[in-house]
Amino acid sequence: MQKISNDIGTVSITQNSHAAVSDAIKNNNENLINILNFSRRSLNNITIVKKDGTKEKYNIEKVVDAIRKSATRMLVTFSDKEIKDICTFVNKSVLEMNTDEVEIIQMHNIVESALQALSPKVAESYRNYRNYKTDFVSMLDKVYQESQRIMYIGDKENANADSALVSTKRSLIFNELNKELYKKFFLTVEDKQAIKEGYIYIHDMSARRDTMNCCLFDVATVLKGGFEMGNIWYNEPRSLDVAFDVIGDIVMAAASQQYGGFTVPEVDKILAPYAKKTFERQYDRYICMGLSFEKAREEAMKDVQNDYEQGFQGWEYKFNTVASSRGDYPFITVTTGLGQDEFEVMATMACLKTRQNGQGKKECKKPVLFPKIVFLYDEELHGEGKPLENLFKAGVECSKKTMYPDWLSLSGEGYVAEMYKKYKRIVSPMGCRAFLSPWYERGGMEPADENDKPIFVGRFNIGAISLNLPMIYAKAKQESKNFYDVLDYYMNLIRKIHIRTYEYLGEMRASVNPLAYCEGGFYGGHLGFHDKIKPLLKSATASFGITALNELQELHNGKSLVEDGAFAIEVMEYINKKVAEFKKEDGWLYALYGTPAENLCGLQVKQFRKKYGIVGNVSDKPYVSNSFHCHVSEKIGPIEKQDLEGRFWNLMNGGKIQYVKYPISYNTKAVETLIRRAMKKGFYEGVNLSLSYCDDCGHQELNMDVCPKCGSKNLTKIDRMNGYLAYSRVKGDSRLADHKMEEIKDRVSM
Repeated sequence: MQKISNDIGTVSITQNSHAAVSDAIKNNNENLINILNFSRRSLNNITIVKKDGTKEKYNIEKVVDAIRKSATRMLVTFSDKEIKDICTFVNKSVLEMNTDEVEIIQMHNIVESALQALSPKVAESYRNYRNYKTDFVSMLDKVYQESQRIMYIGDKENANADSALVSTKRSLIFNELNKELYKKFFLTVEDKQAIKEGYIYIHDMSARRDTMNCCLFDVATVLKGGFEMGNIWYNEPRSLDVAFDVIGDIVMAAASQQYGGFTVPEVDKILAPYAKKTFERQYDRYICMGLSFEKAREEAMKDVQNDYEQGFQGWEYKFNTVASSRGDYPFITVTTGLGQDEFEVMATMACLKTRQNGQGKKECKKPVLFPKIVFLYDEELHGEGKPLENLFKAGVECSKKTMYPDWLSLSGEGYVAEMYKKYKRIVSPMGCRAFLSPWYERGGMEPADENDKPIFVGRFNIGAISLNLPMIYAKAKQESKNFYDVLDYYMNLIRKIHIRTYEYLGEMRASVNPLAYCEGGFYGGHLGFHDKIKPLLKSATASFGITALNELQELHNGKSLVEDGAFAIEVMEYINKKVAEFKKEDGWLYALYGTPAENLCGLQVKQFRKKYGIVGNVSDKPYVSNSFHCHVSEKIGPIEKQDLEGRFWNLMNGGKIQYVKYPISYNTKAVETLIRRAMKKGFYEGVNLSLSYCDDCGHQELNMDVCPKCGSKNLTKIDRMNGYLAYSRVKGDSRLADHKMEEIKDRVSM
């Protein structure tokens, strides 16, 4: 007698081989038929117990339906006699179990055994479908467990998402489902193994099946001449206040259709034409009222100034209080500072003034987080004695109080500055640190000739996948393999995922993001509603990220990036070389990215410990270092940190930021000196302070835990997460994960 084991129990089959089963089915002797006829009442009394515990009457027609579907999937058709024979065998096997209740998994085993005898490939189809359903049950159970955690505990994986809100909880739960679907249907077994063990990390798996990543959105093109949004036609604004409202709507709608950072580049130049329209209208109005030319101009300029301040305040309200349809506050960035026209200068000044003044009750104002502000610095415009030095000084005042703006050098050394100095084209950062590789108007990846120019505005990234360098190094050593051979394996895994992502996203229709693909928000984005977006993807970048470079150096020779760094540089040069080869061979714009690990910096420690244990200065803390940065606990000054991290600056052109912790108390001259030094070096520089605000009396100072003025612990604290700011404390709680709070506590040099 054959025994078929399973996790419910043991099913007895009265044959000792599949051949015997086959003979029994084909012979179908009269005695068996008579037995079944006499037992019909018994079959009617049998109940099937489903996986969820519910019960239903035994029904052989359900078996027939299942085996026919399995046969159809394999292009097999069973005859009526074969179907009848299978049913006879199944009925007999059920009766021989001598029970009134049969578990569904026992039924599956009986049917599978019968099918195996007649057609092994149909049996495999049936088995695979069973496994498919089992996988889905397991997947949904995991999603359910995550949903319970999110509902009752919350989630701190993304500092921009307030998981206390119902809408955010719903979105997070959906994201868990989408993440599991991505792993199930998009990734290979190799990919899943690499992710599970921690050698690579695919960012934003919950969104990658649906859309693209961060971008430089072309708001000016969308506005020009009017556009359609939500089946409503928007006329181009004819005043500054309306322009602010409409741009706010565009940003919220378009940012909801992607993930990652959403940048509006050179916002001062976008707003200036509408400011001019408001000025002309108001000037004419005051002239008609009988005012002199000088007075009419003065009053009209006041109106423009007021509209600028009201407009930026409106954006700060909207971008920090209205969650997008994806459940978080979109990571919105604006770049500004280059415009020299009076309305452009006024725009930058108003942006900085609004941020510096803060929002809130009169006595308790504090800065908001969005939009992130990036100041575009040109030494010829903003240097000492230059025409826009006043803008620079206003930016310094704002940075020393709010940490924003961050500063992007257009006149120092390196890739971003080279693009500006040669072509007068600005490579604004997408979100916190991602930068686009050049795409030339006529030549594509390479310039067609000396007159060909690169395009940056309107382009985007399709996603980032990061290498866990210490894990890869440890694996190579444990298995006595060459480190670079193991690194090549994981880089090729990432490469193949990127290629599949390009191909998959290319099948999407323009209707998935009409503002981007139909109304000109993306470069070439004037497609028909039902056109595929594939043509637009040639200029999109895909990122190879790296984390924990400091820990890689420690693992190699027991020295930190401060003490050595030679091996880390060697590895980054190798990765750059490989990415350049992939780019040339595949025809896709790959880029190398210094990963801003938020939740990842804690996850990677857990993964390393599970596989390789606790190693001093590598996995002995609850976090690893971000990208190429020196360890936060290093006792080094700002200048030394700038120089040490400057060694890696040109090795990560797809995404980078440099920041230092300013050991000062609102010291204007110190902030100004360090920013100018960073600009000369060609950096994208962040000012790091730890801002603290008492929500009871309004007192503010750097890094306080108890208000010295009123004794309150009801504080709001703002710290730099990575390339962006986040609340490390709000009404006694934090939106940051525990490992990130530990990192903040250890900061000396960051």
